[in-house]
Amino acid sequence: MSGHEVSVSDTNASPENRSTMRLNISWKHSTHLAVLMEAVRRTTGPVLELGVGLYSTPVLHWLCYPSRRRLMSYDSDVRWAHTHRDYVRGAHEVQYVTSFDNAPIEQPWGVAFVDHAPAERRVVDIRRLAPWAQYIVVHDTEGRLNKQYRFSDIYPLFKYRYEFNEAGAPFTTVLSNFADVSTFAVCAAGESRPPKR
Repeated sequence: MSGHEVSVSDTNASPENRSTMRLNISWKHSTHLAVLMEAVRRTTGPVLELGVGLYSTPVLHWLCYPSRRRLMSYDSDVRWAHTHRDYVRGAHEVQYVTSFDNAPIEQPWGVAFVDHAPAERRVVDIRRLAPWAQYIVVHDTEGRLNKQYRFSDIYPLFKYRYEFNEAGAPFTTVLSNFADVSTFAVCAAGESRPPKR
């Protein structure tokens, strides 16, 4: 199944200030959802989203909203941050940052979801989150993308690692120094993968 391209306009802007984003909509952009939902279900602490998205932001919003669980979403693309501003309610904040260096993420998180651009930034922020997040859920982790993302550089920082590939590419990996990920409900019995060192 291939993706579909759609245009999204900012309908709240005046006609002269209205901008349009072209988006490629595909189920392949949602392969992280099963693991992400399980991580949120297993934790009670605040949730961090690095890189807002058409799939992750609404799902995280509605998982956190009923209990007013804190959800912090950051993006360095002003259009993406602006497009998701309607989710700012309850305990959910969506913030634009000119650089992820400016995002104050060194604090305790139940779940941190990493799916932001630029690609080389992900390992920097995963390293920042390693001592803080119970679960770090990382999208786009299949081996063929390692040259771009360099995830193999940060895997040794973690005691536990699980790669979810059952939904197909792109893969999603859960990292933790605090909780064994082998018992995730999305894992079939005996399918956990220990860290490769």
